[in-house]
Amino acid sequence: MVTGHTPQTDTAALAQEFVQFSVDAGVLKFGEFKTKAGRMSPYFFNAGLFDDGAKLGKLAQFYAKALMASGIEFDMIFGPAYKGIPLGAAVSIELARLGKTVPFAYNRKEAKDHGEGGSLVGAPLQGRVLIVDDVMSAGTAARESIELIQKAGATAHAIAIALDRQEMATEVQADGSVKDVPHSAVQYVRNTLGMSVCCIAQLSDLLAYLSTQSGNEMGQHLPKVQAYRDRYGV
Repeated sequence: MVTGHTPQTDTAALAQEFVQFSVDAGVLKFGEFKTKAGRMSPYFFNAGLFDDGAKLGKLAQFYAKALMASGIEFDMIFGPAYKGIPLGAAVSIELARLGKTVPFAYNRKEAKDHGEGGSLVGAPLQGRVLIVDDVMSAGTAARESIELIQKAGATAHAIAIALDRQEMATEVQADGSVKDVPHSAVQYVRNTLGMSVCCIAQLSDLLAYLSTQSGNEMGQHLPKVQAYRDRYGV
């Protein structure tokens, strides 16, 4: 079980450091990107580009610091396929380095019919489970993980993500159309599912970062990101 609270952690400073790290690593990009919801976003966060040992190790440090500062208690970590697998593993390693050893498990997309079989790998799912992933958009992946955890008899207790986009989620209607809803995926998980959510940074932190970059090329992205926030933000 992981418990504890580190109020001395400056979460605002941690978020700014994380945004800078994401920009330097090429994970946070600016331009025009189409989201799953069909929106044209002026920025894109691709955690798959934390693609070497140094970047992944640093990323795990950010997750661990944010988790310890959040005060969220949990008994084990679950990494949903696919991006959540290396993220969950790296975070569990970093927590162990800090003296907080917790079990770790992940799932396969396709169930295995030989060997140990099934779709779950690692420690048995039990107790309060922390799901570790990169971002939440529509919340679909989170709901799938929650269902897996509940079927195993454990409690989906909390979710840790790198970036909260703080924008309206979408829902598919009966006629197949997609409609914006007045809450984000993170708000849905918190308010409707009753789970805790820990994020390293939010869109508001990205805007704060860009506002400090007025004297260089990076600052030119601020108006477009702010306009996107004004249109789709929650």
